[in-house]
Amino acid sequence: MQQQSKKLTTKVKKWDFEMKLLTKAILKAFEKQGDTSEKEPKDIKIICKFFNPAGAGMWYMYEYNPEDKIFWGFANLGWPEMAECGTIALQELEEIRLPFGLKIERDLHYGDHTLQEVIDENEKMIR
Repeated sequence: MQQQSKKLTTKVKKWDFEMKLLTKAILKAFEKQGDTSEKEPKDIKIICKFFNPAGAGMWYMYEYNPEDKIFWGFANLGWPEMAECGTIALQELEEIRLPFGLKIERDLHYGDHTLQEVIDENEKMIR
């Protein structure tokens, strides 16, 4: 008796998931915080954190202008000595393409922190 081998076929489901960097709740939090230009770092709340899932790169955002879609944030792109506050456009973050089809992601589990805490933590990496 001959055994016939059956081909096992498995369907691989393609996940087409793209993380939203900004949600309505995050936009409200930015609006609530408002202009930070006259505030001390200890009084500025980090609203959200973005990161590179394939390597170095973290952006801690504390202000957002919805009209021109520009963030103010603290960025550490892998060299703590060069980390700084500055601006970046939402479009720039969304257009970054990483290995394996990855993109910049939002840290869903980032807790409540101030800009001063982020700066202090960055300083520890330099020492």
